[in-house]
Amino acid sequence: MNIIKTENLTFEYIRRDEEGNVEGIVKAVDEVTLSVKAGEFIAILGHNGSGKSTFAKHINAILYPTEGSIFVDGKDTADDEHLWDIRQIAGMVFQNPDNQIIGQVVEEDVGFGPENMGIPTKEIWERVEESLRAVGMYEHRKKSPNRLSGGQKQRVSIAGVLAMHPKCIVLDEPTAMLDPSGRKEVIRAIRALNDVEKITIILITHYMEEIIHADRVFVMEQGKIAMSGTPREIFSRVDELKALRLDVPQVTLLAHELKKNGIPGIPPAVLTVDELAAIIAMSS
Repeated sequence: MNIIKTENLTFEYIRRDEEGNVEGIVKAVDEVTLSVKAGEFIAILGHNGSGKSTFAKHINAILYPTEGSIFVDGKDTADDEHLWDIRQIAGMVFQNPDNQIIGQVVEEDVGFGPENMGIPTKEIWERVEESLRAVGMYEHRKKSPNRLSGGQKQRVSIAGVLAMHPKCIVLDEPTAMLDPSGRKEVIRAIRALNDVEKITIILITHYMEEIIHADRVFVMEQGKIAMSGTPREIFSRVDELKALRLDVPQVTLLAHELKKNGIPGIPPAVLTVDELAAIIAMSS
C-alpha cells in the first residue's frame, strides 16, 4: 500500500515587492508524480534550490500544492479536516534540532508531543522510554538537552517525533548542521527505525554517503524528478550526477575512475570501501 502518493504536484513561490505587487513566480516543485510504499526507506537528493525541502514540507501539510495533489495514507493534504491526522501519520524532523527541542529535560521534551495529543500519562512515559531506547538515548533521559552534542540532540528530536507513533518520518536534511560523527549517529538511528520498527523513512539530503542503504532514490533538479532508482542504479550514473552538481561518494568515484582506466572486474557502481576492497582482492 502507498503511504505517500503525489499526482502532478506543483508548488509556486510568489515574490512580491514592498507594496505587495507580484514581482515574479518561482516554480519550486514542478509536476512531481511519485509514490512511496509503507515501510520503504526513500532518499531524495538535490543541491540547494532543487525543490527537495519544499517537496518535503508538503508531506506534513506545512505547504499546500499550487496545483496537483498529495495523499498521505490515503488522505488529501488539501482537505483541512485531515490536517491533524496527516501530521500524526507523517512526523517531521528539521535541520536544526535546537528549533525542535523545547523541554528542559530530555524525557520531558520527548513526552511533549504525546501530551498534546491527549495520551494518558502512563502511556506517555511508556512511549518516551521506547522512543529514547529506539534512538539509543535512554541513558541521557534525565539530562538537559543543552548538555548534549549535536548528533545526540538530533536523536532526541527524532525520539520526540517517534513518541507520537507516526507511520512515516520525514527528515529534512537532519545532518546538515552536524559533524561526521554526529551524522553517523543519526543515520544509524534512522536505519534502525526503518529496519526494526518498520517506519517509512523519507530522507532529504545532499550527503551521498547517507543514501546507500535506501530502497529507492529520487534526484531533484529545478523542481522536477531528474533521476530515480536504487542507490546502485543512481551511483552508476556518475557523470550525470556531476552534471547536476552533486558529489559522489569517494569510493564510488574511485571505482568509476578505475573502471574508466581499464581495471577489470569493476561493476557499474560500488557503494562501500569493503565492496571495492573485495573486488580488487578477487581480481589480483
